Amino acid sequence: MKKIVITGVAGFLGSHLAKVLLSKNNKVIGLDNFSTGKKQNLLAFSSNPNFIFIDMDVSLEKVKELDELNDIDEIYHLASPASPAFYQKSPFDTIAVNTIGTKNMLDIAKRNKAKLVYLSTSEVYGDPEIHPQHEDYNGSVNTWGPRACYDEGKRLGEVFCYLYYELFNLQIKVARIFNTYSAGLRNDDGRVISNFITQALKGENITVYGDGTQTRSFCYVDDTIKALMLMMDNDMANGELINIGNSEEISVIKLAELIKKLTNSSSVITFHPLPQDDPKQRCPNTKKANRILGWEPKTTLEEGLLKTIEAYRTKLNDK
Repeated sequence: MKKIVITGVAGFLGSHLAKVLLSKNNKVIGLDNFSTGKKQNLLAFSSNPNFIFIDMDVSLEKVKELDELNDIDEIYHLASPASPAFYQKSPFDTIAVNTIGTKNMLDIAKRNKAKLVYLSTSEVYGDPEIHPQHEDYNGSVNTWGPRACYDEGKRLGEVFCYLYYELFNLQIKVARIFNTYSAGLRNDDGRVISNFITQALKGENITVYGDGTQTRSFCYVDDTIKALMLMMDNDMANGELINIGNSEEISVIKLAELIKKLTNSSSVITFHPLPQDDPKQRCPNTKKANRILGWEPKTTLEEGLLKTIEAYRTKLNDK
């Protein structure tokens, strides 16, 4: 039985990961301060005797004093707001969890000689000038804007990982996550799929920002979780930056039209000004993930959307 730490365990990805790791008979210590995570995300496994929950901000120095974080084997550092609506509301906390919080987790990994996977983001590429984005591309990020707290916080988190890998020879892996979705994604978190599905099911206007020609790629959560676990287990991923996402691209307007069709909605698609620094194209080059991990996403966009729509419909009907 492995002893595994997940920061941000009450979040979208953290709770999915915990459920899978517990099903494989691991002991999971989950940390979260509920800044964006939800207690209800823990209900499916909170009574599992192999799960321990600690309510704490991982950017606090005292996290390193917790007895529960001794004799651990692996750390998944997922803690951070991920939606623009949330990280722009708490910019300093977002910077702290991705810098100080990352250093704290790396110190714990160093003390335990544990493996660590850091969840970075496709946002490190900014509004990219090359397409699709590969891991050697340094990005085009604006340091003077409302998204910078997240983009630059994640980039500096990667620097901490690089230094601990190079200087202390730790087993560190960095996953650059592209858009991930599923039924577990909060329907109020402001990201495009949750927005569109909620609006379509309620019969509200579907709000497209810009002219809708900007593109995104969407990976279903089961595929993303599989990739993270493969990264943790694969020594060839040590010291590597690896894009995790779906390389199939879709425009935002086509996504809105697809969701309207799948929900059989009467909603009207409306257009609004594009937020500052919103990238025009975002799509991963996933050749490295395929080469090192043997990974590629299995769930098609339509399959994943149908599952997500059904779950959101149930949530709305239960209210």
